[in-house]
Amino acid sequence: MQLSVITSLTGLALLACILELLRRHQLREKYAALWLAVGSAVVPLGLFPQMLDSLARGLGIMSGASLVLFAGIVLLLLVCLHLSWESSRLEEETRTLAEEIALIRTALDEQNRPSGRRTEGGPV
Repeated sequence: MQLSVITSLTGLALLACILELLRRHQLREKYAALWLAVGSAVVPLGLFPQMLDSLARGLGIMSGASLVLFAGIVLLLLVCLHLSWESSRLEEETRTLAEEIALIRTALDEQNRPSGRRTEGGPV
């Protein structure tokens, strides 16, 4: 089996997996858009590898394989950066929620104490 056929089948499998994850609501649309774009680019480039070579020559790169490797590395770096940003944002949100829960718990404990034992603002 030729590499171009394998590449195209891989792109189709990627598109099918993304669509199935979207259908099951296991992948959010904001993440799926990137992978749908990657899969949509892989299928025609796999079927017509001469398009990749002409694109590489147009960009001043000697071979299409070098362009694919460079684009893949850039894509992976961008995905890692985005995931780090999302992780940092979620960590901050989790910390804020934990602090709010602790404050609410403290307020509930103050309300549930017997009325003579309140320490702040209550009757002594």
